[in-house]
Amino acid sequence: MARKSESAKSQTPVPASEEQVVAHLRAHPDFLVRHPELVTKLVPPSRFQAGPLVDLQQYMIGRLHDELDQMRGCAEHLITTSRSNMSTQTRTHEAALAVLDAGGISGLIRVIAEDFPALLDVDLATIGFETGGRAAFLMPGVRALPDGVLDQVMGLSDVMLRASAAGDPIIFGDGAGLVSSFALVRLDPKDFAPGLLALGSRNERAFHSSQGTELLAFLARVMEDCIRRWWPAA
Repeated sequence: MARKSESAKSQTPVPASEEQVVAHLRAHPDFLVRHPELVTKLVPPSRFQAGPLVDLQQYMIGRLHDELDQMRGCAEHLITTSRSNMSTQTRTHEAALAVLDAGGISGLIRVIAEDFPALLDVDLATIGFETGGRAAFLMPGVRALPDGVLDQVMGLSDVMLRASAAGDPIIFGDGAGLVSSFALVRLDPKDFAPGLLALGSRNERAFHSSQGTELLAFLARVMEDCIRRWWPAA
């Protein structure tokens, strides 16, 4: 029995030492090519001891994490912007419907002064025309603008957006002091005096030059059509 036990012990494989493993790998540099399943079991160093060589995998992984964070931030910004644009579109459509439901010029002026601030989330809304001294334009709630002021203020633009800017009393009247940012929208009804829709906000960033102007231009076209049909002098 003793001989069988000693024989069994002598047949038990002895684990290779680190030196032997290193020597084997040096002698067989293609070892991992022939045994690729072992790659996932190994833990590579971040720095090699045999010199100032640095493993770039940690840098690459870190960079991928940074890019992922940036992409996540861009996605969140896009979602927020899309929601804001959708809200603005809904508000503008509701304002356009309110204009169409006004029923007449006096109703239109009331909608602008009373309903537009809530519908468009602003603090002040006014409408004015370059009267040229014509009494037909001197209606309550309509500002008489000096001739040429639209081209002077807006140049060739149909819509002007300004952030961190005070309101002009000529355009906003007594409420100009409330204005910290504003939108000016040209009204040009056919065969009619040139006019202006002015929207003012206490928020310095409620309007700014990077915003789109298509929705405000759309609202202006709706108003122009109603002005042509309803205004007594049209």
